Amino acid sequence: MKKTNLIKLSDVTKDYKLGDTTVSVLKGISFEVDKGDFVAITGRSGSGKSTLMNLLGLLDTPTSGSYFLEGLSVSEFKEDELSDLRNKKIGFVFQSFNLLPRSTILENVVLPGIYAGLNIREREDRAFSILKKLNLSEEENKIPNQLSGGQQQRVAIARALMNNPDLILADEPTGNLDTRSGQEVINILKDLNRQGKTIILITHEKELAKQTKRIVELIDGKINSD
Repeated sequence: MKKTNLIKLSDVTKDYKLGDTTVSVLKGISFEVDKGDFVAITGRSGSGKSTLMNLLGLLDTPTSGSYFLEGLSVSEFKEDELSDLRNKKIGFVFQSFNLLPRSTILENVVLPGIYAGLNIREREDRAFSILKKLNLSEEENKIPNQLSGGQQQRVAIARALMNNPDLILADEPTGNLDTRSGQEVINILKDLNRQGKTIILITHEKELAKQTKRIVELIDGKINSD
């Protein structure tokens, strides 16, 4: 079966200005990701992983080079266009969960659906269905600090799935979890990948990276191995 390209980066750089100094974080990154792939991006702290994650997630734009997402040249998009595409196409899972602390689990999960313009019935039905699949249906009226770390990360995954994105970006999703909870999260990501989701996992943990289909290692803002 012919694979379909989802992501293409070509000679992407990212620089930051610190006063009069220019710091080059990404130094000519080129790689492609096909739909249905499960890729781990690894490297030491300072290697450029988080910067690359922000570019892939349309949270930032390259200094130079090109980024194509499903054939769209997104490196030329304006901020409102990036925001709209990000909400429709990408689900995020962060190390620190990033849940709204005073909102219920259900309210946290439906949030992307509000931004997408879904009516209240549609978004709540969708959220209930996702929570059930992640064994969280009995937790919907609780607030985040009433749940364990592993449960909170499952809520974050549920929220990431709300708009049925093509791509899930998981940035150190097990970093705040114990080994057992961390493995549960990886197993969920594996299952989502088997269902056809494209997953990009940012991690410094080699044992987690080995559970993906492909490992891209960054060193000093360049791809060392793929």
